[in-house]
Amino acid sequence: MKLNRRRFLSSTGVIAVGSSLGLHAFDSSNANTMPVIKEFPSLKGRKVLYTYGGWKGHEPLQSLEIFKPWMEKEGALVEAFDNLDPYADEAYMKDIDLVIQTFTMAKITNEQEKGLLKAVERGCGLAGWHGGLCDSFRQNVAYQFMTGGQWVAHPGGVIDYRVKVTDHDDPVTRGLSDFNMHSEQYYLHVDPNMKVLATTTFGADHAPWIDGCTMPVVWKKMYGAGRVFYSSLGHVMKDFEVPEALEIMQRGILWASASKYAPVEAWKQSVY
Repeated sequence: MKLNRRRFLSSTGVIAVGSSLGLHAFDSSNANTMPVIKEFPSLKGRKVLYTYGGWKGHEPLQSLEIFKPWMEKEGALVEAFDNLDPYADEAYMKDIDLVIQTFTMAKITNEQEKGLLKAVERGCGLAGWHGGLCDSFRQNVAYQFMTGGQWVAHPGGVIDYRVKVTDHDDPVTRGLSDFNMHSEQYYLHVDPNMKVLATTTFGADHAPWIDGCTMPVVWKKMYGAGRVFYSSLGHVMKDFEVPEALEIMQRGILWASASKYAPVEAWKQSVY
């Protein structure tokens, strides 16, 4: 199969988020204010497949300007595709260490879905955020079984809410404190077979019947031998100007990238 690639040049230091796209400047040095966790694996030499597309409101193209240069600076070999064709190429997927996907409200063929599921089940890592991972293919329940959640609502739209770090031992959230977001507060249907690292609690202002409901925001899980990481933060790329939101996503990517090379973690009961 001839894959339709779109390659992007990387940058370092301050990442200029597509001035031609009319976007704000994004300073990746915000992450330097976060605690340094030395036990994370290196991205050096990791082969990363970055698929982006679907609903443009989640800024899939713009996300490349944040995450691709950072991964390449860390030593990863990143290929970006504006389509899902690579998933159906078994030989190509066998070589991939990590898939990062941001593809909201899209369609996936049976061959593409089977290819992605197979790759993750045999050890490829998977990481993503917001609707780009957990509101991608609404009709594909096998895909949702893999990711661990499916978006169903964001009461009130873009609002102020608090994220509570619930696991202070896990490296992804170690050293981080609770923080505020001004974005969509995701209400998801979630898998109990996962390790929840951060949560949010809903109020009564927009949907009074969910007042006091606690919802996972960040989680880890396994699908076969594959590590799966998800954060519901990141409705638009400005959300990643919140240092904790960016740090969590970067740490999660590092964790998932070691899927083929590190032992399966001992899971704790997902009480949140």
